[in-house]
Amino acid sequence: MRTIQGVGVSAGIAIGTVRVLAAADHAVERRVIDDPQAEMDRFRAARDMAVAQLKQLRDNVAAEFGENKAELFDAHRLMLQDPDYAGCVEGLIAQDKVNAEFAVKSVAEQFAAMFAAMDSSTMQARAADVEDVSRRVMNVLQGKRDSTAQDGSIQGDAVQNGTVQNGIAQNGESHIIFAQDLAPSETAQLDRAKVLGLVTAKGSANSHTAILARTMGLPAITGIGDAFDPTDDGHVAVIDGASGAVFVDPDEATLTECQRRKAEAEEHLSLLPKLKGKPTETKSGQRVHLYANISRPSDVAAVLANDAEGIGLFRSEFLYLEREDWPTEEFQFDAYRQVAQEMGDRPVIIRTLDIGADKQVDYFNLDHEDNPALGYRAIRICLTRPEIFKVQLRALLRASAYGNIAIMLPMITSVQEVRDAKRILEEAKSELRGEHTDFNESIQIGVMIETPASVIMADELAAEVDFFSIGTNDLTQYTLACDRQTPSLERFADPHSPAVLRMIQMTIEAAHRHGIWCGICGELGADLSLTDTFLCLGIDELSVSPTSVLPLRNVIRNH
Repeated sequence: MRTIQGVGVSAGIAIGTVRVLAAADHAVERRVIDDPQAEMDRFRAARDMAVAQLKQLRDNVAAEFGENKAELFDAHRLMLQDPDYAGCVEGLIAQDKVNAEFAVKSVAEQFAAMFAAMDSSTMQARAADVEDVSRRVMNVLQGKRDSTAQDGSIQGDAVQNGTVQNGIAQNGESHIIFAQDLAPSETAQLDRAKVLGLVTAKGSANSHTAILARTMGLPAITGIGDAFDPTDDGHVAVIDGASGAVFVDPDEATLTECQRRKAEAEEHLSLLPKLKGKPTETKSGQRVHLYANISRPSDVAAVLANDAEGIGLFRSEFLYLEREDWPTEEFQFDAYRQVAQEMGDRPVIIRTLDIGADKQVDYFNLDHEDNPALGYRAIRICLTRPEIFKVQLRALLRASAYGNIAIMLPMITSVQEVRDAKRILEEAKSELRGEHTDFNESIQIGVMIETPASVIMADELAAEVDFFSIGTNDLTQYTLACDRQTPSLERFADPHSPAVLRMIQMTIEAAHRHGIWCGICGELGADLSLTDTFLCLGIDELSVSPTSVLPLRNVIRNH
């Protein structure tokens, strides 16, 4: 037995035969062409075909996993349609009289190097995106099939006993995929009936591929590095996506134990539907509100299907991120009203726009920052550009007449910020009264606790608002001084750190001292290894992804 330790990025146990996906050959020959215009036309046709493929992929992902999981491929389409990208490719063809394949590869390398050299980890991540979309265009130009067949089986090269075999899933069997890396588009097109799990040499827990693996319910491990061995193809392996452990040719004891744990997990999942309609309550009678996080109105279907008791975090910034110009008050009002009406009496907590840091929008015209995570973002934009903020607040207030809406302010660091935000809210209320427009006069206001400053000032903040919601993703990075977008810091950015847990405890205690409720809406809310801890701390609410609702309810009911 050979044991490999990687980084577990998607929980679950997979047992099966390994198929090694060899890195695709992207060699491109440079050729001198006689007709640059014809070659530019050839590039444009290939780009349009690639855009159409991404549109189909986006629709497939949205249909199976929800709109929020498909947004990456919208970004990929926009990248291909970007005038700067196309202009560079066509300029190279025209000036150097080179073939389109070579021009696309050259421009992709230039753009990737430019992104990789930027200080922002978000921009650095775009290096992989531009390489992914450019490979798609090159495949079309070279007459290659899309990276995935219509039936979902991978059509790349696999190493079989040291020789190359085309098509790793042609025999219809299911396998554990080992690869140097997988592009998001490749991961999204995997057929879950033929793929048991994923192991890659590269990657991180926050990569698009890891997020997609979690969405698809595939156990996944990244970062095995030099332990990646193509000769593992055809061997039996066990992977544990929670611990990051990989066992190649497991001994009998290891195999038996993993089979037992896998059977337990499958039995557990089969029981989850029976929890629908059951109260989220511990055996001792402690009641916890179990809500869901969403990014757009279309996500409500998943919220209701998974029996969440409300929406604890509506990330309203996606109404801005998915547009090329400012969303109007009417556009936002329609979105908020739709969610409120579909949720009925259930609470809908809407976070005001959290633009900045890793969420950039061109039409905001934000200045370049060396460290945007500590920069001009979220409430800071709203308070310094109140004309933007008030449009959103008016839309939220108007929608509050149609359901149980609450407003939540992100990135708060001081009492004055809350008071300034409430002042602008009162101005919006006054305007609507003057227009004889209905809204909920007693709409609740809360703040996200995601900075150490807000934890320290929690007693004072609690006197100003109706509730707290702890954003553990940002709270972890600010408490531990670790950029959560930087893969090399994963070993230091431990969300289970006693410092982070103490911050959470201090926040809950301050909220309860002042008679308001406190929830968690960050990733830790769905961490089942911490659920008992949160219950002992007296948490009032947990808001998680819709698919995490029933597993979390099960743990709470057994506490």
